[in-house]
Amino acid sequence: MSRTQQKATILNNSLLQGSYYRLDMRAAAIAPMVLPGQFVHMQLPGFEHRDLRRPFSLCDVDTSSGGLTLVYKTVGEGTRYLSELRPGSLLDLMGPLGNGYSTPPADALSVIIGGGYGCAATYLYARRAPTAPLVLLGGRSRDDLLLVDEFSALGCEVRVSTDDGSEGYYGLVTDLLAEVFEADPAPVLVACGPNPMLRSVSRIAAAHGVDAELSLDHVMCCGVGACFACVVKMKADNADGWEYVRTCRSGPVFRSSEIYWED
Repeated sequence: MSRTQQKATILNNSLLQGSYYRLDMRAAAIAPMVLPGQFVHMQLPGFEHRDLRRPFSLCDVDTSSGGLTLVYKTVGEGTRYLSELRPGSLLDLMGPLGNGYSTPPADALSVIIGGGYGCAATYLYARRAPTAPLVLLGGRSRDDLLLVDEFSALGCEVRVSTDDGSEGYYGLVTDLLAEVFEADPAPVLVACGPNPMLRSVSRIAAAHGVDAELSLDHVMCCGVGACFACVVKMKADNADGWEYVRTCRSGPVFRSSEIYWED
């Protein structure tokens, strides 16, 4: 896995919708190496009282200009501080990190399931897929449905759901996934979003005898496998039936059949 560390210049950092922001950067050394599903580990300037870096999934890449795009939500002190940084500010990035999604076969129905900012983390997969995927996007409300127009512009069919019924289907995005199997018994499934959604995707996939690639959302500290703070349980051939693996090194994308979900 190739990675590097560099200063990235902020080109744009603006409100996208609700509490979500779009951040565009120039990071010419990192951009050409990025694969869909990978992330960068970011250190914020002038934020020395918080030493740890923050992981951010990459939304899009422009290899010709060295551009990186990510979408983030302001949820705490760090992301609020990030949202106030202006163009020209420098961010210290390590990346690209982690293992991403596999490239789907050209003749397969590829289905993206995205929840919240997980919608943005799957955009690069859709853009690089040989055939435009079917995209299922879910959120608590319409403000959590990200990049609907951008996915549509790629030629993707986009179906949306909201927990509160403010847009699209009134219910969970995994309800939309159940309908997919009526049209195709063996779709290629990729997903990113909150863990309850990913667990549901895993169970639906297993019930239909297929696998899925899931990007697990987990708190990270070092991002390079040294601290063991981001461990998750994977199935293993031992007495316990599972073992811990590091999300930052073995993931963040895992096959659903390998994940040990606790009841």
